Amino acid sequence: MPAPADPSVNPADPRDISADPREIALDPRETTPKPEYVIALSCPDRPGIVYALTGFLREYDANIIDLEQHSDRQTGRFFARVRVEFLGEAPSLERMREEIGPVAGELEMDVRIVDATTPTRTLILASKIPHCLGDLLFRQRYASLPIDVPVVVSNHPDLEPMVRAYGIPFEHVPVTKETKPQAEARMFELIEQYDVDLVVLARYMQILSEDASSRLAGRAINIHHSFLPSFKGAKPYHQAHDRGVKIIGATAHYVSDVLDEGPIIEQDIARVSHDMTPADLVGVGRDVETQVLARAVAWHAEHRVFLNGHRTVVFPH
Repeated sequence: MPAPADPSVNPADPRDISADPREIALDPRETTPKPEYVIALSCPDRPGIVYALTGFLREYDANIIDLEQHSDRQTGRFFARVRVEFLGEAPSLERMREEIGPVAGELEMDVRIVDATTPTRTLILASKIPHCLGDLLFRQRYASLPIDVPVVVSNHPDLEPMVRAYGIPFEHVPVTKETKPQAEARMFELIEQYDVDLVVLARYMQILSEDASSRLAGRAINIHHSFLPSFKGAKPYHQAHDRGVKIIGATAHYVSDVLDEGPIIEQDIARVSHDMTPADLVGVGRDVETQVLARAVAWHAEHRVFLNGHRTVVFPH
C-alpha cells in the first residue's frame, strides 16, 4: 500500500524545493523582462535640456531607471545617458528615433536610441599575442561583456585554434606594406558582411591607415601596452624597467590618424618593485591590459562613452 501523502506539502506550491522546476508554472510577468532602451545624447549646454527630454519620455509612459549627465564648462557641451523601461507596450526604436527629431533639432542634439539588451556587434583584430583576445572571447562566452563577436581577423594564423574553439569564424588576412590597402579593404568588407558596429584592436600589431582610422572614428578601440603618453614605441616595459619606474599601466583609446593619440577611454596602473625583471613587468602588464580593454569595450557597448573633442566623457558603472 502506498504511503499516505504528507498534507503539509502542496505539490503545486512553487515554494516546495523538492518539486521538479520544469513543472512549476511561473508568472510570465516574472520571467519576461520589460524592454529597456538607452538614450545617449550630447548637445550645446543650455537650460531646459532634461525638462525637454523627460517631457518627450512621458509621452511613452517611460520610467527612467538610470540617468547620468555632465555639463562640460570648458567645451560648453552637455552629455547624458538615460536608461528607461516602459510601463505599457514599448514603442519601436524606429518610432522613437523619428519622433525625437523635433526635440533633437531644437536643442542641436547628437542623439542615439538603442535597445539596452542587444549586444554590440564587434570585430576583433589580433596578431600573435593572445591574452587580450582570449580575455574578450571568454567574457563574451560567459555573458559578462555585452558584445557579439561574429568574426576575428588576424594578420597571422597563430591564434586560429583558440578562436575556432569558441565557434567563431577566423579570417587570416596577411598584411605587408604593399598589401595594406587590400587588407584594409577586406576588413571593411567583413564589417559590412557581419553588420559590425565596433572594431577592437586586441594587441593588433599593425597601424591602421589614415583613411581607415577616419572611417572608424569613434568605433575602433585600441589597447596600448603602456600608460600614455609616456614610453611609446617598442618594448615599453623594457623602457620602464630601464627607467626604474614604480608603476606600469595600460591605456584603451579610440583609434585616430595620429598613432596612440586618440581619445582615451580608460587607464589603469599596477605597482612594481626594484626586484622585478622585464619579464615580470610583462606579466603584470598583461593583467592590466586585459582589464582596461574589457572595461573600455563594455562601456562603449553600453553607450557610456561620448566623444568630447580630443577627450571623452565616460559614465562608468
